[in-house]
Amino acid sequence: MRLTLPVLPGITAFSMAFGALAMQKGLSLGDTMLMSGLVFAGAAQMVAMEIWHEPLTLPVVVAICGVCGAINLRLVLMGAALRPWFGSSSARTVYPSLGLMTDANWVIALRYHAEGGNDRGIFLGSGLLLWVVWTAATVPAHLFGALLRDPRAIALDLVMPIFFVAMLVPMWKGLRQAMPWLVSGLVATATSQLLPGYWFILTGAIAGSFAGALMPPADPAARIGRPAGHGAGPRPGDEPGSPGDRPGNPGDQPGKGA
Repeated sequence: MRLTLPVLPGITAFSMAFGALAMQKGLSLGDTMLMSGLVFAGAAQMVAMEIWHEPLTLPVVVAICGVCGAINLRLVLMGAALRPWFGSSSARTVYPSLGLMTDANWVIALRYHAEGGNDRGIFLGSGLLLWVVWTAATVPAHLFGALLRDPRAIALDLVMPIFFVAMLVPMWKGLRQAMPWLVSGLVATATSQLLPGYWFILTGAIAGSFAGALMPPADPAARIGRPAGHGAGPRPGDEPGSPGDRPGNPGDQPGKGA
């Protein structure tokens, strides 16, 4: 649980921003808590509230489902990244844990595992704690949301982007690995200026994925399984002045027969 404590303030602020927005959109406290408890996906819930308006028509529902589905496609890759670690466990123990997967406990668990830890309970425990905090924090925000007419006045509209940028910090592996992020951000920004709605989420995700797939390996020598810098160097027997470079047979070498 202690590994999860540093992210709780950000999760709390994020959840409170959602609770206030849900109240302003007309959702009851029960509806808001039910959505937080069952969906448990901050970015998807925030975007859903941005699109939400009464009365709910079929096109609005389709738009919410489509955008939220595109946002949560990342969970497929995140789950695949856990396969080498969780693959040896039974389905009945793994799948309930995956139901609590978020960006936060995914990063926490992978960092713990990369440092040598092997307790899968870290993933489940952090997920449960985040779920409790996320659901509970919507209550005061919903109850006092009427006092906050303009969330931008206290920068609540920045909670989501700041939270995701902070979650990316532990995944930083240098400028080269950041290129897909840069491509994704540029394409999403351009799309948001050119097209209405939330197409920028889909185009940014696709552009970033293609950029990552098309990037060449960091070390071309790794393709053939040889260390870098050893593809064209001299062999041990080819150094100048070594017996292998002298003409003649072994019997002609100095010291033989002298």
